[in-house]
Amino acid sequence: MRKTPPNRDVQREARDWRRESDRWTHERHIERGYRIKWGYVAIAYLVEFMVIGASLWGAWLFAGVYSDGDSQAFYFMLLAPLVYAAVELCRVPLGILARTQRSYFIRALAIVGIIFAAGVTTKSVSQLGEMMFHPRLMDAAKAKTALKDAQADRGTIDNRIATADARVAQYTTELDQIEKRAAENASQLAGLPAQRCERVYGTNSRGQRYSNMKCVTDPRTATLNASVAKAGSDRGAVTKMLEEARKARGDLDRGAAERKVADAEQAYRNSVNRSQLHSFTAMVYGVDPIDVSEAQVHAFLRIFVFVPAVCAAFASTILALCAVSVRKTFMDEDDLGATVDPAATPYMLDSITDALRQEMALSQPRGVPDEPSVAAQAPAPAAPAPATAAAGGAVIPIDRRGSTQAASAGAGA
Repeated sequence: MRKTPPNRDVQREARDWRRESDRWTHERHIERGYRIKWGYVAIAYLVEFMVIGASLWGAWLFAGVYSDGDSQAFYFMLLAPLVYAAVELCRVPLGILARTQRSYFIRALAIVGIIFAAGVTTKSVSQLGEMMFHPRLMDAAKAKTALKDAQADRGTIDNRIATADARVAQYTTELDQIEKRAAENASQLAGLPAQRCERVYGTNSRGQRYSNMKCVTDPRTATLNASVAKAGSDRGAVTKMLEEARKARGDLDRGAAERKVADAEQAYRNSVNRSQLHSFTAMVYGVDPIDVSEAQVHAFLRIFVFVPAVCAAFASTILALCAVSVRKTFMDEDDLGATVDPAATPYMLDSITDALRQEMALSQPRGVPDEPSVAAQAPAPAAPAPATAAAGGAVIPIDRRGSTQAASAGAGA
């Protein structure tokens, strides 16, 4: 199937339309004095919307974590980020205004607005940067706290072992004393005489005779039995406390304390190695990542958070500023709107004639008389009347020597 040839008339009309559109756009740029590259402006707005979207999403997550489940507090924490997002949206238009406004006062106001909006953006982006490093820093801080606790336990293990040994020895001594006392009471009780029993005869109040068996016990027996019972209860209590003291002493092991410190150090090192901020800080200060201090980490955190935040705050604004091309002259195609008055024509002719005469005189060889030129034979034009400003623009005199000589002659007469 043969393809239909293109319609030349349609192509010509389309080409003429594009040329007319380009001419109209060019004339509009000349009239305004500037040209805006809307592609760059679109990229600036895209960057701005990405910053705003990330800031709002970060604020949403931040409120969800720190509102503790209170819905009212959650929405309260989102009010300020919404206002900040509205302020951030003004930076690109302010950058365009700073380039297109003719009033220096308005330009100064636009620049001040850019600085204020950039400050708000710096705050939002710096919060995002801190949230990026926060989980790793918290893990490292917890691991460091555990390491300090393990080191403190290892430092006090000797004192705690000595205290536990003293408690075990004390309970052992008390138990021995109770056993000794119980043994003495038992031996004394065994050495007492047995009960003596005898039959007793008598008559009751009704005159009836009775016969009963009466046993007599040594009075020391009751005291010794009470001492033996008390020694048994004391033995049970002291035995229980001695078992607890021995168990506590068994948990106090120097080797276990050393192993706990080593495990805590390894956990802290793993947390630090997973923290990019600790790695960069150690690289800058030339120390081991586990040896960097909190002050060094937070000093480097300020660099990692605020410097990118400032760059992100001004990136889209700088792109919007560069998207505007300002012409050196407001209307450069009509020479600032000035026109040449017809009254200046004689001055232009005089200047051209003098230049031609001087050039011909220099080109003639010596000894050859100059031929009379047409300009020399022509009568000199009369001095025109003083020219007034034309309605279309200001008069541009090309050569004012004739008017100056005429004025001097008039003054001499």
